[in-house]
Amino acid sequence: MIDRNTIERIIDAAKVEEVVSDFVALRRRGINLIGLCPFHDEKTPSFIVSPAKNIWKCFGCGKGGNPVHFIMEHEQLTYPEALKWLARKYNIEVKEREMSDEEKQRESMRESLFVINQYAHKYFVDNLHESEEGRAIGLNYFRHRGINDETIRKFGLGYSLEKRDALARKAAAEGYNPALVDKTGLCFTTEDGRQLDRFWGRVMFPVHTVSGKVVAFGGRLLQSNPKAGKYINSPESEIYHKSDHLYGIYFAKQAIIQKDCCIMVEGYLDVISLHQAGIKNVVASSGTSLTIEQIRLVHRFTNNMLLLYDGDKAGIKASLRGIDMLLREGLNIKVALLPDGEDPDSYAQSHSTEEVEQFLKENQVDFITFKTSLLLDEVGNDPIRRASLIGDVIKSISVIPNDILRSEYTRKCSEMLQAKEQVLVSEIAKLRRRDAEEKLNKQTKATSDEKEAEVTDEQQNRAFEENNTIYNKERAIVQFILRNGEKQLLVPEDSSSGTPSFTESVISNIHYSIDGDGIKLSHPLYKKIFEEAAEHAENPNFVAERHFLAHPDEEVSRLTAELCNDRYILSKSFSEEDTEERNETAILFEQATRLVISYKQSLVDELLKETMRKLKEPATMQDAELANEVMQNYKYLKETQQALNNLLKHYGFGECALNI
Repeated sequence: MIDRNTIERIIDAAKVEEVVSDFVALRRRGINLIGLCPFHDEKTPSFIVSPAKNIWKCFGCGKGGNPVHFIMEHEQLTYPEALKWLARKYNIEVKEREMSDEEKQRESMRESLFVINQYAHKYFVDNLHESEEGRAIGLNYFRHRGINDETIRKFGLGYSLEKRDALARKAAAEGYNPALVDKTGLCFTTEDGRQLDRFWGRVMFPVHTVSGKVVAFGGRLLQSNPKAGKYINSPESEIYHKSDHLYGIYFAKQAIIQKDCCIMVEGYLDVISLHQAGIKNVVASSGTSLTIEQIRLVHRFTNNMLLLYDGDKAGIKASLRGIDMLLREGLNIKVALLPDGEDPDSYAQSHSTEEVEQFLKENQVDFITFKTSLLLDEVGNDPIRRASLIGDVIKSISVIPNDILRSEYTRKCSEMLQAKEQVLVSEIAKLRRRDAEEKLNKQTKATSDEKEAEVTDEQQNRAFEENNTIYNKERAIVQFILRNGEKQLLVPEDSSSGTPSFTESVISNIHYSIDGDGIKLSHPLYKKIFEEAAEHAENPNFVAERHFLAHPDEEVSRLTAELCNDRYILSKSFSEEDTEERNETAILFEQATRLVISYKQSLVDELLKETMRKLKEPATMQDAELANEVMQNYKYLKETQQALNNLLKHYGFGECALNI
């Protein structure tokens, strides 16, 4: 387990804007930054980053937290794994205490698979540069393709030996669990129990996540073998889902943000050659059809995409199907077609950076111009085929979410295809209505299915907590302590008892007011924070928010980040009187006292309700002694209720009100 001092160093060093901008394109809005949320589908940004508070929050899906929680969500890491990820980013040495056997058993399988992938990556790289076979076959191939040594190292290119079980044997000899090696897809075990390499005799292309972790591999066969595919890729695993990844995104993300455009190509070498030529904002779908997840991955960094095709018309037509998905997701699409006989790899190898950039600038066209020009030659003067072409083009236009852009493309389509604009507008409107009806039907069915589905225990617990008055009041108290716990408040003079005014910390005041009456918070997590804060009340260096943000318990840390977000800030004053002239210590006392009294009132209210239920029970009514006891308890609770109201009047407070 990571010790607290290390966690605090990581929390202090990790700047939320730096961490998030590695994955999301952010733009300034006042003192905050805003971007598209990477955790749910949205076209209007609702993802806010606050550098001043070092927290982030999506007001669409509700997720939020500090930099550690962002990495946990984005990279699907555990709390310790996310802390280590940030420690590597900021060059912080991680000090850990010895884990218990139980903690070791809980070590993430995902982390184990990433470790094995990293080991295999080094193995392939070492083969390429240090083995005679790797240098003679693999390194020679890359150099023959025009890839220089610097680029080879940068992209981590490697080589898998011809021997069918070379990696399997070496990994086993170095203590890696064969079953876990199989789970990565690097190897597989035959029916007769032999473990074999999947990628034997191939040059290797590691596939990185957005953050740079090796998640999978692609391998290219160099020798002719009709029984083996030219390219093979890692199979789906617990850490790799091919629909979620784009080759080269780790190396391209900063350039995509700077250029505000992503160039999409097809293959590994297309990406590598363009990158080497200085065109760095390029990624590849690796020969697979574009998926929604891949499109949204690009959309985090830019709204603009350039599809770069070679001269293969059949391939282009097949890929056109993906354009509608891109348009539906709100991206602006341009297309560039390379000269006949050229692909991105060969063109980048035979031209300078300036020539490639100039070609892309001069030859990129919007998708309407490209799609119409591509298909017009085939339809000729045939009215039926021409009508089909128009229908195909306006179907693409109809999915564009932006009204102005959709109108502009409609006008352009009208001019190019010599069709009346009003007719096109009418047809597009029909398509959009039909699409909206289909979506509504799907949503209605989904809602119906959800209602029929069994509600999970977690959902029931969450609903209970959200509607539980006591929990809400405890949450408000914990929030107030997190934001103000170490501050001093002024307890006013009490003339009736002769007690002079004095100052004490917010934590001490609230803890004494609650614990002194024998009350224990009922919510386990709120209770944990409340009692731990009380333990530090006398520590002059204690800062509640800092302490709990860096807490070893991930649940505590996440709750702290959530409660310190502006969306949940308590109002600065619960009264409507002008507070500017009042001392902050007096205001804090008023707020703390109202929170505690409001909490106690809720406790008394719940007890009164329970007492009334008991009074109505037949067993109580038939037992005179029990009935008298319940009545005495009811009387005591009513007196307590009145005493709390009198206390409010004593301090001159009005009704308790929380802005939560």
